[in-house]
Amino acid sequence: MFKTSLAALAAALFACAALAAGAPAAPMNGVLATPSGATVYTFDKDAAGSSKSVCNGPCAQLWPPVAAQASDMAMGDWSVVTRDDGSKQWAYKGWPLYTYSKDAKAGDMSGDKFKDVWHVVKP
Repeated sequence: MFKTSLAALAAALFACAALAAGAPAAPMNGVLATPSGATVYTFDKDAAGSSKSVCNGPCAQLWPPVAAQASDMAMGDWSVVTRDDGSKQWAYKGWPLYTYSKDAKAGDMSGDKFKDVWHVVKP
């Protein structure tokens, strides 16, 4: 039991450190999640490192981009892409990041493997 508690504490501290460092998401339950607990996804139709998201319009309503501020800067595995509408979006290891509007509560992962093109992000 102590090892489990220690591992959970270490994971929580790592997540807090990542968010404090300005990262838009941190590990939670084996996947990346936003500070509010929303699971983060990638889309296979995006091209890693292209600095572009192809999920726009109705797609972005169902799969909201993980928004970045105009002042946010790349750091480590994190980068910022400019969307078609000029807004900014976070990317992890070159992949633009999204949440899923049908995930009802923190920790939900109902979008994983959706149509075999949406995937949770594992740190």
